[in-house]
Amino acid sequence: SILKYKEWFLENVNSSDIVLDIGCNTGLLPVMLASKVKYVYGIEISKALLTEAKNNNKLNNIEFINGDATLYNYSKLKPISVLTLSNVLEHIEKRVEFLTKIINQVNWEDSTERKILIRVPMIDRDWITIYKKNKRIEWRLDKTHFTEYTFNEFQEEMINSNITILNYRIQYGELYAVCIAD
Repeated sequence: SILKYKEWFLENVNSSDIVLDIGCNTGLLPVMLASKVKYVYGIEISKALLTEAKNNNKLNNIEFINGDATLYNYSKLKPISVLTLSNVLEHIEKRVEFLTKIINQVNWEDSTERKILIRVPMIDRDWITIYKKNKRIEWRLDKTHFTEYTFNEFQEEMINSNITILNYRIQYGELYAVCIAD
């Protein structure tokens, strides 16, 4: 795809990483990551998407889990080094609570190096989006979104979740952030 979002995630992981991909959809990102990293967990709430993910995967270093990411007990997984959230946060209502729970519940391989890779849509991707929102006309990219971010809103949410943004870029109306849990 023109977005090359999967490639951005791939550039930000190492061969020794164990990745937890939350909201893995049809498994395309976990499969790409598994071609480089040691192991990938993919969690997805939709059974249909998870079935497709399992059918698309021929690698043995991926484990797909059917579950609600907001309720799942992450302490059951082996230690991870990277958490990935690709267009997931906007679908979660209580995002700070969600992020805090995961950070505290995951067995981190190294408690001083808790890397989180996040991709989210931005509301200020276009002036028409803001115009529609101000006019109370449907503005979201997807009706299941609880939010679409400005950079300041994203930054505030990360601070409230005890997450530091190490670096970020904005491309095609999406925010890509390399973060670390404090």
